Amino acid sequence: MTSKQGSRIISTTLSPALRLWLRSQVSQVENLQFKISGGDRQILTGYIPQVFIAANHAVYQGLHLSRIQLTGENIRINLGQVLRGKPLRLLEPIPVSGELILEETDLKASLQAPLFATALTDLLGTLLQAVPTHPDDILKDQQISWQQITIDPECLKLSGTLTDPSGNATPLVLRTGLKLASPHELLLESPCIETQQELLRGNLDEFKIDLGPEVDIQELTVIPGQLVCRGRINVIPAE
Repeated sequence: MTSKQGSRIISTTLSPALRLWLRSQVSQVENLQFKISGGDRQILTGYIPQVFIAANHAVYQGLHLSRIQLTGENIRINLGQVLRGKPLRLLEPIPVSGELILEETDLKASLQAPLFATALTDLLGTLLQAVPTHPDDILKDQQISWQQITIDPECLKLSGTLTDPSGNATPLVLRTGLKLASPHELLLESPCIETQQELLRGNLDEFKIDLGPEVDIQELTVIPGQLVCRGRINVIPAE
């Protein structure tokens, strides 16, 4: 998709390079669409005023994203190198706004992604530190695998298994409410951990997850089977 100005540079050079770059960022994507806004004079300097991107079922570093719509503005790229056949590269951070929809089925598929699984395991360890009854013994020499996730407005439920070195498996469930604490912080409300032996609530009524200064979430909606997130993020160019 190109701009209304019908820029030849966009149609012949920039669009193919952008499509290739977008596809290089994900291992899977469906219905990828994008629109570049700008004229030749702007783009010849390596400046793109705006790019709109939409896709379904994209997979980024093992994370399954059900639906995504993004708008990036004031983009600087290495156009001179692109015209010589080099890969497109971002030169400056880009403010990106948009909407991200995560379905329960896609989140379940994401549980096997090392990025997501490690984050959940780290979260479990942090929550267990608030339990006064020897929390370190619970995870010692245990392997954790996550199998299921359920999204309800009142409760986010994660089911997994602890496996000790002898192969003995213990089911585990992490339950928590989920809200926004601030534009860059998620709030877990009344988190608790259930095993066959006990219910571990610890000393936490709530727990905050800091997503970093580049994130600005304006809306987080939790409905049965789905998370909807709207906001902004600064995309930092790879070094």
